[in-house]
Amino acid sequence: MDYTLILSILFYAIFFANVAAAIAILFFERRDISATWAWLMILFFLPIIGFLIYLVLGRSLKQDTFYHVPEEHLRVREQQFVAQDKTEIAPNTSLFPYRKLIQANRASDALLTEATDVRTLFDGHQKFDTLLADIQKAQLEINIQYFILKRDPLGDRLLTALFEQAKRGVKVRILYDAVGSWKLKAKDFDAFKNDGGEVRSFFSSPLGILNLRINNRNHRKLCTIDRRIGYIGGFNVGSEYLGEDEHFGYWRDTHLRVLGPVVEELEYHFEQDWDAASKERTDWSTTPIPAHDRTNDPVPVQIVTSGPTSELEYLKNMLIQMILTAEKSIYIQSPYFIPDTSFMDACKIALASGVTLKIMIPNQPDHPFVYWATYASVGELIQHGADVYTYELGFMHAKTIVVDGKIASVGTTNIDARSFRLNFEMNAILYHQAVAEELELLFLSDVADSEKLTIEKYAARSRMIRFKESISRLLSPIL
Repeated sequence: MDYTLILSILFYAIFFANVAAAIAILFFERRDISATWAWLMILFFLPIIGFLIYLVLGRSLKQDTFYHVPEEHLRVREQQFVAQDKTEIAPNTSLFPYRKLIQANRASDALLTEATDVRTLFDGHQKFDTLLADIQKAQLEINIQYFILKRDPLGDRLLTALFEQAKRGVKVRILYDAVGSWKLKAKDFDAFKNDGGEVRSFFSSPLGILNLRINNRNHRKLCTIDRRIGYIGGFNVGSEYLGEDEHFGYWRDTHLRVLGPVVEELEYHFEQDWDAASKERTDWSTTPIPAHDRTNDPVPVQIVTSGPTSELEYLKNMLIQMILTAEKSIYIQSPYFIPDTSFMDACKIALASGVTLKIMIPNQPDHPFVYWATYASVGELIQHGADVYTYELGFMHAKTIVVDGKIASVGTTNIDARSFRLNFEMNAILYHQAVAEELELLFLSDVADSEKLTIEKYAARSRMIRFKESISRLLSPIL
């Protein structure tokens, strides 16, 4: 057998596959220019394995056929949008300055709805104690979705509560990401399914973590209970989120517990993800929508989603538009801060306009390349007058933006290409001064546990850190 001939044929086959991938990237896939160049560099410098990397990490998803919404739900939703379009926002209301932002978010299928109550949860014990108490009181239906769901003491507490509710006859559906929760096994849910519970994994693979869709993950974290209570935010399920991991220490995150019509929006997006996680089309929830308690001070809110099937980077566009509405202040917390040029320019425009920009990042990496790219980005904004803080008490995982103490965004979206283009993400934008002020005060309280990254300190960083920054920035479009 002529092994030289076989190797030559294999080499040329992979080489031409690289060329085909490069052509697809250039002419058939509408990517961000920086991401296009990053992929072309990988294909050029790694001509043998570049195509294999692209096959796993670079393929785009089809937009038109990914999600399925039943016709009756589409009709109802269209009627809701038409009704909102006919209702003008009065000039003397708190929403009027943000009418263009509200309109732009509708392009992402985000209705303007309201919450009758919003509770901010910023500590792991606080969040999960509250969630478990609500789960144990459920009477009809629980829908729960996490990127990371671990079988550790916290995960077992949560799953036990869900399994017990399924035994009681409550409809319980669990959706988790196949890569983020790769240690979960089908056998973990055998008894649960026998009791009528339902479970699905998003983009599952028979090879486990060796997943051809490893680059497109469902990063959303939400829960709805009895179509009355909803949760959205940054906490996953694992003991580290309780601050019990020695490496990370205290875990600082932000989640929201909401009541009211906004829960229907969370369920709408859960149903889409639930349906997409299986080849079988399923009936959407038929549990009656409860009458929501009215309040004299409802919180206007939109649930904005984005992902690799989105026509535009809706969440990035929302955050940029929030920044550009600022007149006084912008407070940003994010574990990863690797914005593209458009986001960086928005920050620089705000700073040049006299707006105070404060950014808080972790003081330690959980992903080294991502951290040093973050360090490079905030270092650039320091030169333009931004105040940057590194959280020293533990790990900063909150994903929040507060503008002028009047509007705020809380959700799953990091400030990076992965959240803006590659992952399925979800944020709540709240148009309510009291909620925004609470989140602003929370940021300021975190400053007491942080260290300011000054121009002098940044300039004094070592040559090794500068080298890490340079490599990380080069890779940032695809991190």
